[in-house]
Amino acid sequence: MSWLLYLPASLAALIMFLRLVSLVLPRGPADMVRFAAFMVTAFIMLLFSASYGVVASILCRCAGYGGLSQWTTGRSFKWLMWWTTGVTFSVHDNGKSVGGRRGGEEALLERPAVFVGNHQSELDVLMLGCIFPQYCSVTAKSSLKWMPFLGWFMSLSKTVFIDRANRATARAAFDSAVDTMRSSRQSVFIFPEGTRSYASEPTLLPFKKGAFHLAVQAQVPIVPIVCANYSNVLDAKKRRFNPGVVDVSVLPPIPTKGLTSADVDRLVEKTRNAMMEELVRLSHVSGTGNGVPLPRASGADNARGELRKRV
Repeated sequence: MSWLLYLPASLAALIMFLRLVSLVLPRGPADMVRFAAFMVTAFIMLLFSASYGVVASILCRCAGYGGLSQWTTGRSFKWLMWWTTGVTFSVHDNGKSVGGRRGGEEALLERPAVFVGNHQSELDVLMLGCIFPQYCSVTAKSSLKWMPFLGWFMSLSKTVFIDRANRATARAAFDSAVDTMRSSRQSVFIFPEGTRSYASEPTLLPFKKGAFHLAVQAQVPIVPIVCANYSNVLDAKKRRFNPGVVDVSVLPPIPTKGLTSADVDRLVEKTRNAMMEELVRLSHVSGTGNGVPLPRASGADNARGELRKRV
C-alpha cells in the first residue's frame, strides 16, 4: 500500500520541479512548463474533489440533503485550486435590475431555476465550483457517467446526463429534470453553447434551445451567468497559464411564467443578447477591451457607473 503515499508525493515533486524550472527558462518555454504544471495540478485537484464528492454525495443522500452534493463538492474544488494554482472566480452584480429583481449573489438564491453560462474551456469546471448555488445540478454528456471517480460522483449527485446522439433519451432526461425541479425545487445549470469556444475575445457560439425548453416546461426563470473572457489566465491553444481572479456577472432572472414553446426562440435571443452585451462590458471592466466597442445603453445604475475598473 506504500504506492498510495508514493504516487501523491511523486506528483507533488513533479509540480514543484516544473514550477522551479519555469522561473529560469526564457518566456516561451517557461509558459509551456508553467502550463504543464497547472494542468497536472488541476487534474490532481479534480480527482481529489471527485473522490471527496463520492463520499459527500452518499452522506448527503443518507441525511436527506442530496441536492447539496454538487455544491459542497464544487466548493472543495474552489478552495483547492485557489490554494494550489492561484486561480479563482469572483461573482459580481452588474447593477442591472429587471422587474425589481437584481443579479449577483441575490440571483444565485433563485430556486428552482435554469442557470445558463458561457462555455470557454475546461477551466469552467472551476468557475462552477466558485459560483455554484445550493440545490443545483449540472447537465453532462452521458459518456462522463462511466469515468472513474468523476462519473461516480456525478451519478450520485443528481447530474442530468444527456445522450446527444439519441433524441428520445435526451428528451426523457429533460422530462425527468422537470419532475425533479418541481418536486425537489432542484435547479439545473446548462451551457447552452453546447461546447467549449476556447475564445481569445468576448464572443458566444450559437445557443442550443434545450435549456430554454426546459425552463419553459418547468415554468421557472432563466438566470444568465456571464464569465469574463479569461484567455489572459488560461489559453489552451497557446499553452499559457497565469494565476488570477476572473470576474463573473450573474444577471437578473428572466421569467418564463406563462410562456410556451412558441416563445422559446425569443427567449433564446433575449438571453443571448443580454449575455453578449455583458461579456463585452466585462472585457472593458478587466481593462483589456479586446478591441470590441462598449455598448452605450447598458442599463446599469448611473450611481454605480457603467465601467468599474479594478484599482
